[in-house]
Amino acid sequence: MALNWKPVEAPARVPLDGRTVRLEPVDPARHAAQLFASIQGADHVWDYLAYGPFPNFETFSSWLNERAASTDPLFYTVVDRAAEAARGMASYMRFDPPNGVIEVGHIWFSPALQRSRQATEAIFLMARHVFDDLGYRRLEWKCDSMNAPSRQAAERFGFEYEGVFRHHMVIKDRNRDTAWFGMTDGDWPLRRAAFEAWLADANFDEQGLQRRSLAELRAQFAR
Repeated sequence: MALNWKPVEAPARVPLDGRTVRLEPVDPARHAAQLFASIQGADHVWDYLAYGPFPNFETFSSWLNERAASTDPLFYTVVDRAAEAARGMASYMRFDPPNGVIEVGHIWFSPALQRSRQATEAIFLMARHVFDDLGYRRLEWKCDSMNAPSRQAAERFGFEYEGVFRHHMVIKDRNRDTAWFGMTDGDWPLRRAAFEAWLADANFDEQGLQRRSLAELRAQFAR
């Protein structure tokens, strides 16, 4: 990081293109039907979020229209490029351009996207845009302290665990203690190298299974 820090810009409503996924600013006319279809029978997706499940398409579409109008959080649809189908969402939120801090949140992936190469690339694209394109100093990930899959995902992606904020929020009429994770611009070069190596075709066998994990690759590049 430069010693003479200068404030950065807030993220703009621009697409983020990858090899297996494309992150598009939410457009209900294009995305609502596919997103709603992708989560049918998967109410567990909403267990730790402040919204959902949605009883019908009309309710979901109304909610999505509100998300599309928001600037902070800035919501993206995760589009599986091979299927040309919208299968999840994520956002940038809590913009702090003067201090170069931003959070990635409101992440939900349909069952078809969970634990997939596409899901990992979606997070990589968001981190790369924050650090390489916009020049932020810090990217944060926060989740319900009881949400074990989200905590595991944060650590898998290379975020450092920083503690728990007790009684941080009330979500769906219950207390939420929030686990905090962070990644800095100093962390990013190693994380980026590991992401790029993990996402490479050579890291997957004929069945599409990984040959080396992100953690293994980070350890290799840290030597």
